[in-house]
Amino acid sequence: MPSIVHFEIPADDLDRAKEFYTNLFGWKIESFQGMDYMMIDTFGPGGGMMKRVHPGQQITDYIGVPSVDEYAAKVERLGGKVLVPKMAVPGMGYFVICQDTENNVFGIWEMDMGAK
Repeated sequence: MPSIVHFEIPADDLDRAKEFYTNLFGWKIESFQGMDYMMIDTFGPGGGMMKRVHPGQQITDYIGVPSVDEYAAKVERLGGKVLVPKMAVPGMGYFVICQDTENNVFGIWEMDMGAK
């Protein structure tokens, strides 16, 4: 059954946000080599942190699915929207950003080490 596999926290000040979450929850947060992105180790589903892109941007949960293509089509059939079409994270997998019928944003994630 699909479940949350990753989350992302947008931040205006990455260092300030890192200090906050490290001190609050004891999470290990480290820069991701080659990207303006930080990986978060929660000792459960992992996450990431990056610069906020727009003022209304909120935390995004990613749900692991066997096929982002299949689930993106299902989102649309059920009345939701695909906001960001399929994108690759090279060597890791693919994601799609969606919106549900209540205007909540979430991501779907397909693990694929061959993603390009």
